Amino acid sequence: MKVEIFPLEHMPYVKEGDDIAVLILNALRKQKLELRDGDVVVVTEKIVARAEGREVKLSSVTPSQEAERLARVTGKDPRLVQLILDEAKEVLAVGENFIIVETRHGFVCANAGIDQSNVEEGKAKLLPSDPDKSAQEIKSKLEAATGKKVGVIITDSFGRSFRLGSIGVAIGCAGVVALLDKRGERDLLGRELQVTRVAIADCIASAANLVMGEGSEGIPVVIVRGLSVLGEGSARELIRPKETDVFRQR
Repeated sequence: MKVEIFPLEHMPYVKEGDDIAVLILNALRKQKLELRDGDVVVVTEKIVARAEGREVKLSSVTPSQEAERLARVTGKDPRLVQLILDEAKEVLAVGENFIIVETRHGFVCANAGIDQSNVEEGKAKLLPSDPDKSAQEIKSKLEAATGKKVGVIITDSFGRSFRLGSIGVAIGCAGVVALLDKRGERDLLGRELQVTRVAIADCIASAANLVMGEGSEGIPVVIVRGLSVLGEGSARELIRPKETDVFRQR
């Protein structure tokens, strides 16, 4: 198996109202690159959120008393804390410069996925409202324009319990098997696998993140080629149910 990752180097700075699929198609043409059947198009959530108008002026935010209290604990801007609370279903942990929450999407992450990196001064960026839906819309437009069967993953950078550093994870997915269940298969010695499930979409997101980068690289879209992973799937499948999350039950 040979897996290739192609960065799209001609993507413009995305603005509210832009059509991500059209921008991808234009960038492909400029790069003389064509989509093939089986390709997975990985898109950073930041440009999806920006196109969907998910950037907020902090000057428009009025902090609540709870936001003011958490701001004193965390050292964060109270207006940013209010946005985090607005996007959170549940606050799980609070500490210096972080608030771990479960978002309305079901993601457990720091600061509800809200950040200010690569965002205009005085603004904050929220996660897309429905990343799976956004991935499906991009996929449908790309397939209609090219006639190729592709998958789309929307990725973000998350930290992890017990490990330093962030990795790419899939927060939106369409046309890709997100979670591959290998239970019942056999290992090399013939033993039946009992618990093995592979987060395929997260693996692809992490691989793409190596090319996308985290700073000024300016690569918000990559094409991953050479995998056989197309199928039905959504990022929601990757969310561990609260009732089986032993760490949240402590």
